[in-house]
Amino acid sequence: MITNTPLMLSLLVLAAYLMGSIPNGLLLARLKGIDLQKVGSGNIGATNVYRCVGKGWGVAAFVLDAVKGFVPAFVFPRLMESAPPWLGLACGIAAVAGHNWPVWLNFKGGKGVSTSAGMLLGIAPAAVGIGFAVFALVVALTRFVSLGSILAAVAVPAAYLAMNGIENRLLAGALVAMGALVVVKHRANIRRLLAGTEPRIAGKK
Repeated sequence: MITNTPLMLSLLVLAAYLMGSIPNGLLLARLKGIDLQKVGSGNIGATNVYRCVGKGWGVAAFVLDAVKGFVPAFVFPRLMESAPPWLGLACGIAAVAGHNWPVWLNFKGGKGVSTSAGMLLGIAPAAVGIGFAVFALVVALTRFVSLGSILAAVAVPAAYLAMNGIENRLLAGALVAMGALVVVKHRANIRRLLAGTEPRIAGKK
């Protein structure tokens, strides 16, 4: 077990950021000889992998990005002796920040949906289950991944607050802030949705 000291707490949060910074989508696309930053939307996330590399590769990118959010939020606190209750949340947020602003890519990363889902699965699984159901339903009906992501980002904090109120104010505030961040990161998608130019994923409804 890791000793609970300010230094070790800081190192765990830093490790979470660095794990979150791993550009899984970009690396998977390179295996197929594709520079993800130069095709499609130019985003390094799972949706652009899905569109430009293939369905299976997109699913793999989603899972890997979710894992790099889940591990810091769920596993890291369990590595420390007498971990403070906020450590999982801090490590999860650091992982999401790493995905959105990775040090390896001049702080230009993805939108944080997959990594946020993994992080939240580690600390608020019931709310994430509702958010995923909203995402799946919206994408199935509209074929817009961006719209599903935006509505899921709103549904997760709403579901948590409905089930738990503000008993844990720190977590409730973090969920609201993360949902808002996902929406802000999708502002270009929102403009395209309103203009009717947002691309749909391939396939029948």
